Amino acid sequence: MSKEKKTALSNGVMLNAYPDSIGIKLSDAIEMLQKKEFKDVFSLFYILPTFFNSDLDRGFSIIDYNINKKLVSEEDLKTLNKLNIALKFDIVLNHLSVASPQFKDLLKHGENSKFKDFFINWNEFWKGNGEVNDDDIVIPKEEFLNKLFMRKSGLPILKVPFPNGTEKPYWNTFYQEIKYNKITEQDIIEIIPQLSENAELVCNKINSAILKNENLSTINFEELNEYKEDVLLLVARKATYLGQMDVNAKSKLVWVFYEETLKKLSDYGCSILRLDAFAYLHKEVGKSNFFNKPGTWIYLDKIKKIALKNNLTLLPEIHAEYGLHLHDEVAKEGYRIYDFFLPGLMIHTIEKKNNKAIIKWINEIITKNYQTVNMLGCHDGIPVLDLKGKIIDGIYNKGLLEDSEIEDIMNTIINRGGRVKNLFDAEGNKISYYQVNATFFSALGEDEQKLLLARAIQLFMPGIPQIWYLDLFAGKNNYAAANRGGTGSHKEINRTNLSKDDIEIGLKKKIVLNQLKLIRIRNTSKAFLGKITINKSKENHLDIIWNNKNDFAHLTANIETLEFSINYSEKDTIKKIKFQKN
Repeated sequence: MSKEKKTALSNGVMLNAYPDSIGIKLSDAIEMLQKKEFKDVFSLFYILPTFFNSDLDRGFSIIDYNINKKLVSEEDLKTLNKLNIALKFDIVLNHLSVASPQFKDLLKHGENSKFKDFFINWNEFWKGNGEVNDDDIVIPKEEFLNKLFMRKSGLPILKVPFPNGTEKPYWNTFYQEIKYNKITEQDIIEIIPQLSENAELVCNKINSAILKNENLSTINFEELNEYKEDVLLLVARKATYLGQMDVNAKSKLVWVFYEETLKKLSDYGCSILRLDAFAYLHKEVGKSNFFNKPGTWIYLDKIKKIALKNNLTLLPEIHAEYGLHLHDEVAKEGYRIYDFFLPGLMIHTIEKKNNKAIIKWINEIITKNYQTVNMLGCHDGIPVLDLKGKIIDGIYNKGLLEDSEIEDIMNTIINRGGRVKNLFDAEGNKISYYQVNATFFSALGEDEQKLLLARAIQLFMPGIPQIWYLDLFAGKNNYAAANRGGTGSHKEINRTNLSKDDIEIGLKKKIVLNQLKLIRIRNTSKAFLGKITINKSKENHLDIIWNNKNDFAHLTANIETLEFSINYSEKDTIKKIKFQKN
């Protein structure tokens, strides 16, 4: 890794966006970065995975890791390199799309597929450790089932139809989408010739139920009910399946795939590689499917060795309660960690006008020398589970906030239009809140001074600051987008694409220009390569200074009035900027 790249990773500020978040393709975002207002503002760019070929969950259901030519060109990568902007990408370790070449081969060739063991057949995994139900699905023994960590309601499976007419359940931890398509009379005549004379009747019943989004299994075919199973199998064959199918990391082919992928991402210019959903990768009967040990550590070490060969810095993504102290374990192994605690702490600090919780966290980062990437908003929600305490071996480990304080954060954001995402057990019952979906600006009550203060504090935090493009332009909750797909579309509340005109209008606003001014200081000042000191102050103030030889940057903030100032060195001069609430 070059010296320049190391400096960028330790000091630079990172933009975060989809390839089409600004304009209609990545070149439009690059055009924005070439504007004079963005000179020296960003050193890194975290481009979300619609950069690759994908089909669900806004990119996190990867088909393959080739460049999505509808949104990205090789010329874009050359231009970013000329701008000295390093790249951060995702590898989604836990799963691939049903449309991936590997899963399509499995569907085509079944038991004879080269990729037969590339994904996890649910029934094969649990064979001998549960009972088969009426739907031919193995229900694991209760002691095993209770250890599973669910990211959606019900069992983490997707039943997939094979060419031989059978359906098989595959492990599917995250998103899935099944679209039932209308059938024709000809479909029935060809597949179920016994129903030729009644083809029109059967078609009408099925297509009417599909149109009304009714449960097809409840259709009463009356005197034709003996053919119901065959008809429903026909419908299943014609359905369009989308899903993030969990890969089987015990398969050698999976590790060949990882080797090829990390090499490919490095060739694209990747410097930081975010390991999405890696904690779900290792699965073993009798253990949790989330960060079970030692399996997860073994897999992480294998990935690390591949990353080192390709000059990649790994950033494991972990969402877990603070009281579980997984962040501490991962950091001790020498990995950078995501500061998922900061967004909730920031809202708590500003709304409660109290510095106690955030200073505690800053001091932990400093004392334990965590290497972090922090953010306020991002493509996901505002984490709240991460702030909680946790009972471990009968002992309660405190969180960064009390449960009542976390509830206050949630209620505040929800009252300002946010949506809630929860975690579930195997029966579909809610067991915990997970995150709140909102733009960070709307979460702060759409108060520009609050957003500006939050940005200043973030930029003075230890670690690499990551800036969500929509926050930069003070984006508000997009309720229409959030409503379009029900609970599965909550995240769209904070993913509004900005047109070129939106950018031009935004660059005339104080809230945007002031953020760019603050980010530029953070991105260019050598002070942030030095030592951070938290000066003693009242609970409704913050006083943070960075020193590096003759360079310094000093933030003093009144959290109650929201006023703050920054004194900093620039070349041989000392400058001061002050921000007051209008």
